[in-house]
Amino acid sequence: MFTGIVIDQGTVKRAKVSGGVLQLEIESPKTARDLDIGDSVSVNGVCLTATETGRKRFGVEAIPETLARSTLDSVKKGASVNLELAARLGDRIGGHLVQGHVDGVAKALRVEEDEGARRMWFELDEGLLRYLVPKGSVTLDGVSLTIVEVGRTSFQVAIIPHTLQATTLGAVEPGTLVNVEVDLVAKYIERFTNNGRERN
Repeated sequence: MFTGIVIDQGTVKRAKVSGGVLQLEIESPKTARDLDIGDSVSVNGVCLTATETGRKRFGVEAIPETLARSTLDSVKKGASVNLELAARLGDRIGGHLVQGHVDGVAKALRVEEDEGARRMWFELDEGLLRYLVPKGSVTLDGVSLTIVEVGRTSFQVAIIPHTLQATTLGAVEPGTLVNVEVDLVAKYIERFTNNGRERN
């Protein structure tokens, strides 16, 4: 479990596909020194397991199912990625509860400056858009954000200067693809609601 508060940006030093599995080696001393083999780490919002650890770098693997649902299949050597360690019991939840189970991919439609901050509009599949509500939460590339508005085919977020500098969202431009995880609570509410309707 994560909170959507990125602790560092890592640099991909190696990206290799073997037997359909993507193997990544990521440089981030801040993250690597707190990881043991088997620990969970969020990479651009995707929960992965550390397979190698060192003082400055760590390794992770992504299976075909993960690659099909996320943007990790397009990650190349030299790319920057958002990183977050798994939350510990008793930690502050600065964002919201995030599983690291990416639901799909959204495409940036428009990016506008707003007095140092930026407003961004993203296109999202209707099947996922229904889970979004104004002032609700959404995770983009591992970053917990508050939704400003929701339209028929897109939604808007406003991003503060600190987040633009501390995460890869500062490089988003029209056409950029980002990983999306919708609010877990919204999915459970729909599930319970639908089960109730089926029993009636």
